[in-house]
Amino acid sequence: MKTFSAKAQDVERKWYVIDAADKVLGQVAREAAVLLRGKHKPIFTPHVDTGDNVIIINAEKVRLTGNKEVQKIYTHYTGYVGNQKVENPKMVRARKPELLVERAVRGMIPHNKLGNAVYKKLHVYNGAEHPHTAQNPENYEV
Repeated sequence: MKTFSAKAQDVERKWYVIDAADKVLGQVAREAAVLLRGKHKPIFTPHVDTGDNVIIINAEKVRLTGNKEVQKIYTHYTGYVGNQKVENPKMVRARKPELLVERAVRGMIPHNKLGNAVYKKLHVYNGAEHPHTAQNPENYEV
């Protein structure tokens, strides 16, 4: 018996819509990462992109538990002396709400070339509308 290994051209990709309104950020990100990576499929192969496309809507209404809204810290270093930027989720939500979900999902997929290919299949939107209706996405409950 040989070990099955999926081929990239044989993978059938679906589209899923996740509504993040009043859902916990980590739970939404986990489900999105599983769908993007393809771990929910029986043909999952670690070195092949077997995942599906994921659309996350209502990103501005995602919920954080506890005091993470003001205590969690996102840091970014620009490369210049003294230019370490620090912000909390409350500031990120005011500036660009999609970033909260995008950063959470990015942290849950591999940080390599395969992860970059997987990450490109994530589409995050603030409102309840998205431009991907032609792909006939299925609703996915978290």
